[in-house]
Amino acid sequence: MTGKVEGGTNLFQATMEAAQVGIFVMGEGRFIYVNPFMRELFGYSEDDFQSRIGPLDLVVPEQHDIVAEQLALRAAGVPGKAYELSGRRKDGSVFTMSILGMPARFGNLPVSVGTVLDVTDRKAAELRIRELADFDALTGLPNRRLLHDRVEQMIASAERENGSAALMFLDIDHFKRVNDSLGHSVGDELLCALAQRYAAVVRKVDTLARLGGDEFIILLPEVTAAAAADVARRVLEIAAAPFSVGGHALTITPSIGISLYPQDGKDIDTLLKNADTAMYKAKDLGRNTFQFYSSEMNMATLERLMMESNLRHALTAAEFELHYQPLVSLENGEIVGVEALIRWCHPDLGMIMPDRFISVAEETGMINPIGDWVLFEACRQAQAWIDEGLALRTMAVNVAPVQFRQAGFVEMVAGALSTSGLAADRLELELTERTVMHDAEFTLGTLSALNRMGVCLSLDDFGTGYSSLAYLKRFPVGKLKIDRSFVMDLERDADDRAIASTIVSMGRNLRLTVLAEGVETAEQLALLRNMGCAMVQGYHFSKPLTAARMTELLRSQPFLHES
Repeated sequence: MTGKVEGGTNLFQATMEAAQVGIFVMGEGRFIYVNPFMRELFGYSEDDFQSRIGPLDLVVPEQHDIVAEQLALRAAGVPGKAYELSGRRKDGSVFTMSILGMPARFGNLPVSVGTVLDVTDRKAAELRIRELADFDALTGLPNRRLLHDRVEQMIASAERENGSAALMFLDIDHFKRVNDSLGHSVGDELLCALAQRYAAVVRKVDTLARLGGDEFIILLPEVTAAAAADVARRVLEIAAAPFSVGGHALTITPSIGISLYPQDGKDIDTLLKNADTAMYKAKDLGRNTFQFYSSEMNMATLERLMMESNLRHALTAAEFELHYQPLVSLENGEIVGVEALIRWCHPDLGMIMPDRFISVAEETGMINPIGDWVLFEACRQAQAWIDEGLALRTMAVNVAPVQFRQAGFVEMVAGALSTSGLAADRLELELTERTVMHDAEFTLGTLSALNRMGVCLSLDDFGTGYSSLAYLKRFPVGKLKIDRSFVMDLERDADDRAIASTIVSMGRNLRLTVLAEGVETAEQLALLRNMGCAMVQGYHFSKPLTAARMTELLRSQPFLHES
């Protein structure tokens, strides 16, 4: 029955009905008794509880498993502890409730006796108290107290992972003028608007906090100095657009200081102090800029920013050109192919080698259009030489990891061949071990598609990565290139000789052509020839040459019949 417990006293019934907390008795998965407060709490009638309402009807569906688990524990005689669930009323509204149930007996029937409390207001009050303690009342951002906790967590994680992190100190230039001329209410509104813009820049794992006044902090876990510089640039850019505040159009600029963990500090006080110092250095340089605490880092960042800016212009300004290094057969000294190597001819800085700009191109996404240009230009030049009647079996082109994994890479290669008219078997794509072994199954599909087109494939820098021989057998690769690090000390280092000899032997057994790069001396050449290496390239024969000079070399074949 639901209205009263049989055998109960009038005092018991009066107590239950007067209680300002939901009280229930359950047995065999149904309600035996619920008091008036509980009926009112959920909006169901006494008849509803008696005839059709079960415990699962009173919680959101996502928490049914929790209820079933608790019912099983009470049935097994295990005393309960208070726990919270999201209750669901008859009208569909949801609230937070605290439940405490205990096992008991009702006659011969094992039952669960418990209470239900609506703790929605209490939870809201607790949240508000926590917000007041941990969050800035004006902007809603983490305050100094919560910032301290986040920095401690960031440092602890960086220590465990032997990683790096950054702390960015932001200060609004001339903010006092806004408060003095337009009033603090306008200043406060500006701070809130600025906080919203800053929040659009940071990742979910980052922390944007307000230190006080017009000072903000951004914590950046797991970032390099270059990545921190990118965030600082975006902050400057996003703050540059005018703000419409209190009927005024305001333009503000921040000055930013950056300290890096662990080199600039290993605790919050040191990191904050050094970032603050760097911020004042930014103000001294004219404001609306950022500075690292480390002067060396500032120089490196400045060079990178200049490199990136110039790089975006270089492709459209036709500042890139290809140089070509001959690939020489050790059978007869014939130049059987060339490797295309990009050079950047900057109008002011002169010739820039790829080791200075390729990493920047990869980080900024410029590597894809640059890599596409290299491929199209190399194919065009190869066909031009063939049309001149010059013997050229192979045009080798390096492929960057990001470029190889871009959508449509196979189609792009097909387009380069089609546009130039070059036969597919004259093109050789060079990929590093690490590129090939990253997501090996995906790589296998792309390599197979290129192989079906007739394109030759070469594994560059072999011996420096982590190739699986099982995969090497499956990959449709036709050539292995011994990395120059094993060739440079070939005459003096027995280990390098053993590694090079092993690669040559393994390649021959797998019916692969083996080429050694970085050959600079006659002694290195003799050792490689004795090992049975098929091909070589390096300064012993020629440095990379312009297309015009390479044309002369292909025509004269000066190394032919060398033994």
